[in-house]
This record gives sequence, C-alpha cells and structure tokens, in this order.
Amino acid sequence: MKGTNRLATIRQLLLNEKKVLVSDLSQKFSVTEETIRRDLEKLEAENFATRTYGGAVFNGEEIVSNIPFYKRAEKNFEQKQNIAIKTVQLLKNRSTISADSSSTVMETLKLLKDRNDLTIVTNSTEALRELMLSSVNILSTGGMFNKQSLSLQGTLAEQSICNYNVDTAVISCKGLDIATGITDSNEDEAKLKMRMISQATEVILLADSSKFNKKAFVHLTNLSNITTIITDKEPSKEWITYLKTNQIELIY
Repeated sequence: MKGTNRLATIRQLLLNEKKVLVSDLSQKFSVTEETIRRDLEKLEAENFATRTYGGAVFNGEEIVSNIPFYKRAEKNFEQKQNIAIKTVQLLKNRSTISADSSSTVMETLKLLKDRNDLTIVTNSTEALRELMLSSVNILSTGGMFNKQSLSLQGTLAEQSICNYNVDTAVISCKGLDIATGITDSNEDEAKLKMRMISQATEVILLADSSKFNKKAFVHLTNLSNITTIITDKEPSKEWITYLKTNQIELIY
C-alpha cells in the first residue's frame, strides 16, 4: 500500500477506534515499525493525533469546539496546574484582569480566591460558580450561555468587554505557530478573546507544551500582541530564539 493510502487508512482507524498501536499497524500494512512511527509523526504534525508510548491517540478534542468544559479540564491537568501557579505570581496587586473561559485559565482563577484586591472581568460561568464565595471582585460579561463551554458569548458579551480597560488579559488557545500566530477552535470564543486583547495593557497567554506548533481553525491574534507566554516545559530552540528576538517573555 502506498504511503498516502496508508495514512488515510490510519486516519480512519483513529477516527473509529480513537487509538492505534505501532505493532498492530506494522503487521496490518506489512511495513516496519519505523515506517509506522514516521506516519504517526506526520499525523501529529497535522494536529490529527498525539503520539504515545507504542502508538498514538486521536487528537480530535484539540480540533473541535464542542467538547464539554469538564472533559477539556481533565486533559493535561497537571500541566495546567503548573501553568496556573506561575501565572498567579505575575498578577500585580490591585490590578484589573480579563479572563477567558478556558480550562487552563480556570485553574489560575481558582488560586485567586483570597485576593480581595483584584477585579476580574470574565465570560466564564464556571468562574462565577467557583469564585462566588471568594474575596475577588468579579464582573460577568452577560451574553448567550453556551452549555458545552460553560461560557457567555455573542454581541452582548463582546460589547461588555469593550466597556472595560484592564491591566492584564489572561487567555489560552488551541494552538500557536510561529508563522500563523495564535489560533482557536471556536469563532465566538475567539471574538471575545480578541476584544480582551484589545482592551488590555498586557496579554498573558497560557499554553501547555502540546499547543506549540499546532494550528486550529480560527485565527485569534498575532504573536506580536502577546506580552508573556507561560507553558509547562521548555519549547524548542527555534521558539526560544523567536520569542527573545520579538521581546515576548517566556516562562516555563
């Protein structure tokens, strides 16, 4: 079987079964395991799959926009917690903050419950639930409720964000790429994040290492609009050089 046909078949297997094993594919296609690993590398580069020990898993949750919030929150949970701890240290006393409805940003907000000096503007209904008994001053954007993302969206939410000039926007994304910039999977969420970026003095992007060199459907913003990127481990030398050259702070 030709390489292109083999890749197409592996894609279908991942769609149907959600995971594949190198050894099984090697036998199925009568090719070496090294050949299969190269195929899986290509699929990972396309953001279609994530390689695991001995195989790969379907990466559909990264490229669609209707995955329930709590299911997203479980993915890379430890990495998100580590990012949250680093983020909290950057939030200055008596500052105003806009926060999106992502699960990574939510982990950060959980650590701010005792900060009575902060004012947070958010479209996240999960943040309202989590912080309702906290010391934080919290403003909700209002808007249409999205049951999957536990967020408020639409024109009302966008207009509300535009009413506030904040010190810091804290956002996440589905992918970041040196050539393409920052991308997301949900157009309505992307519009809100764009407003948050435009209203903020500085922008902190929270992105675990799985988001690097990935592209999602909707272009969110250029990397030049980001002040700081916080991730869970050191990215490639190419990324380090690029961010340093463009004066974007990197924390890992």
